[in-house]
Amino acid sequence: MEEIQQSYLYMLKTEKQFSQHTLKSYHDDLHQFNTFLEQELLNLNTFQYKDARNYLSFLYSKGLKRTTVSRKISTLRSFYEYWMTQDDTIVNPFVQLVHPKKEQYLPHFFYEAEMQALFETVEKDAKKGLRDRVILELLYATGIRVSELVNIQITDLDMNLPGVKVLGKGGKERFIPFGEFCKQSIERYQSMFSPLNYQDHNYLLVNMNGAPITERGVRYVLNDIVKRTSGVTDIHPHKLRHTFATHMLNEGADLRTVQSLLGHVNLSTTGRYTHVTNEQLRKTYLNAHPRAKKEN
Repeated sequence: MEEIQQSYLYMLKTEKQFSQHTLKSYHDDLHQFNTFLEQELLNLNTFQYKDARNYLSFLYSKGLKRTTVSRKISTLRSFYEYWMTQDDTIVNPFVQLVHPKKEQYLPHFFYEAEMQALFETVEKDAKKGLRDRVILELLYATGIRVSELVNIQITDLDMNLPGVKVLGKGGKERFIPFGEFCKQSIERYQSMFSPLNYQDHNYLLVNMNGAPITERGVRYVLNDIVKRTSGVTDIHPHKLRHTFATHMLNEGADLRTVQSLLGHVNLSTTGRYTHVTNEQLRKTYLNAHPRAKKEN
């Protein structure tokens, strides 16, 4: 059992090129499943559909969110599909199991005034602020994932267009343009940090010791910025990704373009960003409703 699961995780890492964060989630899902098998005196080889239904009930009994339960079932369904390619006697007990319906959440995002406040806070910093500003600029200007951000190589940048090449989920490469604010921030940062980049690596973003910055390091930087920004209480890399998509769509970008920029496989994933901000809602209302404005 352990051998086939380790083989599955290795495949996700090498062929699917999943991030360390995603791999840990898959590993934890399999570990919880193994614990359930031991507790119920079940065997992986003889695990059946009725056992899969019992496992679904077990997950709900833990008080987990439907999104979490759905992910865990997807992990096991995918694992069995992989196992079936290695052994044609295996039947997938999760293939007929109905996924729990996911909760519908509107993505959290920053308003433009909040983004401006964040950038003004970064500008108050000196040398470190140059690096922190590039992190903030790239996440907001491109909507890339934090895993994509920390893996940007200096050679991935095209300062003529300008834009950046990133490697997304499943090893899919895409090019994302960015504007003058982001370009200028990168150029100022490189003029100050370029000596630190020549330490046997070609990564764009480094820590204060010149080593490639980690995803945890990026989150620390963002949390530090928020602590010093009045009126902003919460930040994480994906919130900046949500902000990028929301602002692009609110300013007239079409859904297909945003889908391509974000690296989404399905348009339905991008579709959740079609909500509008209260500010945009009011602007549209005032322009459209016949009795929204007073007569002069």
